[in-house]
Amino acid sequence: MELVRGILPFSAFLCTSAFLRFHPIFALLSCHAGGMIPVPLMLLAAPAPVPEAQKIEALIQAVAALQGAVFIRNGTEHTPREAADHLRLKWKNAGKRVKTAPDFIQYCATGSSMSGRPYEIRLKDGRTVPARDWLWTELKRMEAKP
Repeated sequence: MELVRGILPFSAFLCTSAFLRFHPIFALLSCHAGGMIPVPLMLLAAPAPVPEAQKIEALIQAVAALQGAVFIRNGTEHTPREAADHLRLKWKNAGKRVKTAPDFIQYCATGSSMSGRPYEIRLKDGRTVPARDWLWTELKRMEAKP
């Protein structure tokens, strides 16, 4: 490596341990020419998973978007929009107890905390399914998307 007026070329500086000490977010990868190339560590990491809050909000949005469905809570019928608003309120009130989408399904969307009765969804085709089962299926579908 050639010094120009006593200064290392910038690319050489990037590969020095001094640079890496001051910039711990870089890793060195060897290149085909036998040298080392600094690469930001975030480029080497796997894609970040969808944050749990986004998954929970997506589940609530999926309930709100159920065309022709009826949400049944404590024997009373509600629109999908009303159901979504209710689930969002329960999520807010659950506080730190709900950390993941499965927690949300278990603690907020399975049934009434007042009566203990399970929530149900009457789908457009007339079938009535437990809200818990529908939400688990929806969560698995969401997580399977690339």
